[in-house]
Amino acid sequence: MTTVFHDVRYPFSLALGASGGPVRRTEIVALVSGHEERNSPWAHSRRRWNAAPGIRSLNDVETLIAFFEARHGQLHGFRFRDPVDHASGVPVSPTDQVLGVGDGNTSEFQLIKRYEDAAGAYDRPIRKPVAESVRVAVDGIAQAEGTDFTVDTATGEVSFAIAPAAGTMLTAGYEFDVPARFDTDRLDISLDAIEAGEIADLPIIEIRA
Repeated sequence: MTTVFHDVRYPFSLALGASGGPVRRTEIVALVSGHEERNSPWAHSRRRWNAAPGIRSLNDVETLIAFFEARHGQLHGFRFRDPVDHASGVPVSPTDQVLGVGDGNTSEFQLIKRYEDAAGAYDRPIRKPVAESVRVAVDGIAQAEGTDFTVDTATGEVSFAIAPAAGTMLTAGYEFDVPARFDTDRLDISLDAIEAGEIADLPIIEIRA
């Protein structure tokens, strides 16, 4: 069976209790002097969650089993809404995040979310924006979706009808999901009461684009 991405969201009611977040890979080499060298082969972090705490009832278990079987376990990807990090800002505004700067020729721009402080920054590509949630502005002026711009919700790419003029500041706000898959081919379920269920572990991991 061929692996495909299913453009459906993991039930948000089951994701509310999920714990997890970004994972980085850092390689550390201890030197003879006692100093160390640190490097990372990853340009981007990768999210991982344990969604087991969100399963609180027999109805939840039935919903989970149906979703798990429809994805064939780890085989097919799906959208996952991170309970704590799923928007460009609160509330969403068309000036939340920088898309880029117009040059008069380029009309397509990738959605990103920037995480930063005074010492550093990280730009995270946003590949799965939520349909009809994306708001865009040019030099602070809101644009109309469908007329001034369109959004590819499969890639997170914003396309302007007319290439923005050179020097114009392009910004965007949005809600987004994470492309993910189950990180197990087995559900270990135990019923502790007729109307309640408990799952020890339910790992979900981000899929790299």
